[in-house]
Amino acid sequence: MGSEVKNPKIRPQLNPNWTQLRQKLNCHGPKPKSETEILQSVLGKRKERSNVESDDSQPNPLTPTSSDFSVTDAIAMDCEMVGVSPLGNKSALGRVTLVNKWGNVIYDEYVRPVDRVVDFRTKISGIRPQHLRKAKDFRLVQKKVAELIKGRILVGHALRNDLKALLLSHSKKDLRDTSEYQPFLNKEGRSKALRHLSAEVLGVKIQNGEHCPVEDARAAMLLYQRNKKEWEKSAKDFSRLKEKQKKRKQKKKPKEIKASSSSNVIVIEARIELARITTWKEERIRGHTLMQLLLLLSI
Repeated sequence: MGSEVKNPKIRPQLNPNWTQLRQKLNCHGPKPKSETEILQSVLGKRKERSNVESDDSQPNPLTPTSSDFSVTDAIAMDCEMVGVSPLGNKSALGRVTLVNKWGNVIYDEYVRPVDRVVDFRTKISGIRPQHLRKAKDFRLVQKKVAELIKGRILVGHALRNDLKALLLSHSKKDLRDTSEYQPFLNKEGRSKALRHLSAEVLGVKIQNGEHCPVEDARAAMLLYQRNKKEWEKSAKDFSRLKEKQKKRKQKKKPKEIKASSSSNVIVIEARIELARITTWKEERIRGHTLMQLLLLLSI
């Protein structure tokens, strides 16, 4: 017993089940990260966060850059319609918005149509029944809009529809319609939708669902402002061409009057001459008849 020496290198054997479990944990378990890996992961998250913040922090071009709410020389207008008539297929004014050249709202009112509203067209117009309960009378809105746009450049998209709904007219030389401006037309010469122009030219998505007349008016104004120099030049050239055509027509009219007056003189002179001939013939006939009577008396 005393002569037996213990071997310290010999370790007790583990249960085979524990050995298999340890092997599985080593194979499938996550390895501890080093300090370098931890630092890289933190910096990576910060980088991703900064990219997201930079995307969100980009300013919207439609946001006004000035606090000026005055009535400027150029005004953009947009209207939203509701459906009237028994079938609701006739459009009537439901809301009108005007913004100045900075994009600040100078007039925005819901309108109570003269006829009963059958279809609010909420999916597009964004107008709901509660909006029209305290809406202003159509005639009051019409009068106010007419005062604001008078003598000013009116900007918008398909303005003929908005002016028709307002029962107003505006000088053609003062209209700047983004649906008719030549550089904004497609290859076939047809007008593009405002949302397409906004996405292509301004890089801004609008009209995703219900339309916002403030947003639409701002988009139209920004399209005009970014192309103002070329647009105004083409407008002046067009007005000059119209004036030349008008002058040419005015020059042609006096000649026609002179020709007609000279022809009238000729006709009058011809009638006088005809009357003279007729009188001469009558006198000749009378004289011949008198001679015949004298001859008969003498016999």
